Amino acid sequence: PGSVSHISNGRFYLARLADGGFLALYQRCTHLGCNVPWDQAQGSFTCPCHNSQFTTEGEVLNPPAPRPLDLFPVTILDGQVIVDTSQPLQRRRFEPSQVVYA
Repeated sequence: PGSVSHISNGRFYLARLADGGFLALYQRCTHLGCNVPWDQAQGSFTCPCHNSQFTTEGEVLNPPAPRPLDLFPVTILDGQVIVDTSQPLQRRRFEPSQVVYA
């Protein structure tokens, strides 16, 4: 819990929230599509193009990004985390219902 792992071949970060829930966050900024790295020291995602910042849940901390990071659907099957990367899901804000628990 409380970790963020970059899954480079999947184009996403797997965030394990402090409460143990999972989010699969698309690595692209919602401003202009730059790849957004996780900054462990700051505990946030910071876009290198225009300095948009996002929380562990993908919420916008610092614009110009207009909305949170997109999500990929997560399922837990037989104790394994499965992420469907076929289509990112756009959202307007973080909702607790977006978090998946084992």
